[in-house]
Amino acid sequence: MTFDVERSVGFLLAKAYQYVVSLCKEEFVAYGITPQQFILLAYLWKLETVSQAELSEKTLIDRTTIVGIVDRLEEKGLVERQPHPEDRLVHRIILTVRGRDLEKKLCVAANRVRDKMTTKILPDEYKTLGRLLKRLRE
Repeated sequence: MTFDVERSVGFLLAKAYQYVVSLCKEEFVAYGITPQQFILLAYLWKLETVSQAELSEKTLIDRTTIVGIVDRLEEKGLVERQPHPEDRLVHRIILTVRGRDLEKKLCVAANRVRDKMTTKILPDEYKTLGRLLKRLRE
């Protein structure tokens, strides 16, 4: 029995991920933001305030990595940590005005990434791919 790695879904997903990350890096570099930092900001634009544990859960990024990403966003003045009013062991992550102000610019950049991706596949294929990947996460 043989295994064709180049046709393996896992291999293809890994290569697609690398491609998308490289597109994101190109688009976000002007803002000093990494793809992982963008993901956290995108959740914060939607949720306003969230704990680090909730960010970890929603993004499927481990808690240790979340701490580092939040540290860097805080150093850039895009988020701040505030004590949780009911649990002193928990910190809420809150967008600063500067973090909120980046939303439109970074969303335009993220849409450019999507547009570059859809030059290689049809819009319906893009939607199908999104649905299939979402099912793999469930």
